[in-house]
Amino acid sequence: MRTQRILLIGCGDIALRVARLLRGRYVLYGLTRHAEQGSAARRHGVRPIVGDLDSRASLRRLHVAPYAVLHFAPPPAEERLATDPRTARLIAELGRGRSLPQRLIYISTTGVYGNCDGARIDETRPTRPRTTRARRRADAEALLRRWGARRGVVVSVLRAPGIYAANRLPLERIRNHTPALRSHDDPYTNHIHADDLARAVVAALGRGSANRVYNIVDDADLKMGEWFDAVAQAHDLPRPPRISLERAERELAPTLLSFMRESRRIANARMKRELRLRLRYATPQALLDDIRRAREPQRELPL
Repeated sequence: MRTQRILLIGCGDIALRVARLLRGRYVLYGLTRHAEQGSAARRHGVRPIVGDLDSRASLRRLHVAPYAVLHFAPPPAEERLATDPRTARLIAELGRGRSLPQRLIYISTTGVYGNCDGARIDETRPTRPRTTRARRRADAEALLRRWGARRGVVVSVLRAPGIYAANRLPLERIRNHTPALRSHDDPYTNHIHADDLARAVVAALGRGSANRVYNIVDDADLKMGEWFDAVAQAHDLPRPPRISLERAERELAPTLLSFMRESRRIANARMKRELRLRLRYATPQALLDDIRRAREPQRELPL
């Protein structure tokens, strides 16, 4: 397998965690928007390719005949867009190469389900994205799945919720005393540790089925405010104040409100059964307990 090539589209945090797991097993290439990002990629065994998904002409160096493409890049952030032109440019350019990849894995978002009013759902739930950012993700999913079916590429879609790690916690929000919703209004939320998401990508590389969607979520059953309370407690910070939804609609930013208006509890049975992924962080509390223990003063043992 060391002669097979893997092309990473985007070299952010999750992509580099995946690179650490694949290093030495494949030849890794990574698309980066800026040359200065290449040094971080090289440290993880990735050969950088400078290019921009917003510029078709810059993508000509992607023709490395990869065995698989791992697509981490988000759609553009412009609110006016309901489609993802970056993914459209990517597959158009891949089609111009000497050979198509055998596999493509796309990291999407559970936001494509929209608001489920706290219901327990799985991958059979129809997508009903409410925000424009989720609509762009749903568009990318549909585009890739049609392309894969037409061109004979095994496309697997991984839908991830809120990603956390020791360096990816909402500490700034908590320190700023940003309110959470009172329990009656508080939505259910879903999470996955960044390392488990990276491991899911590797599992899908070997076991993902064609035109198949997988929810990559942990086993927790948390409301959003409970999550913020747990993070605050682990860092000895005051818990966020609780307010009503009506007050939140008057006082909070629209982007933050959009997350508060969506509530769902997402099942991960398909992930465990088909990808055979065993979570290292079954719930966020496992990481928070480690953080709290590390912060406790070391006790001196008696002589």
